[in-house]
Amino acid sequence: MSHTHGKQLMQSMGENHNAMGKSLVKGSITTATVHTGAKLMKNITKHPALVFGLGVVTGYLIYKYRKEIISSTTKAVDASKDFVLQQKESLEDIVAETQEAND
Repeated sequence: MSHTHGKQLMQSMGENHNAMGKSLVKGSITTATVHTGAKLMKNITKHPALVFGLGVVTGYLIYKYRKEIISSTTKAVDASKDFVLQQKESLEDIVAETQEAND
């Protein structure tokens, strides 16, 4: 009879090591991104011309893509309304079932 406990243990350790490695990489990337973003914002706020330029560029892009922005916002609002109505119906069903169970 051969024992496979060692193989199973090593395999599970390898899987845990892989998951831990992915978490470390994600954390490192997130930290670097936040640090870079904070540094960038600090530099931008020191130069009022850059702030004005960013405002002009942002305004232009919003104007250029206003129809797409409005349509996607409308879709999101409609989807959220549907979601809220479904949750409301679900809650009403749960309350009705609870009342029937108590009667």
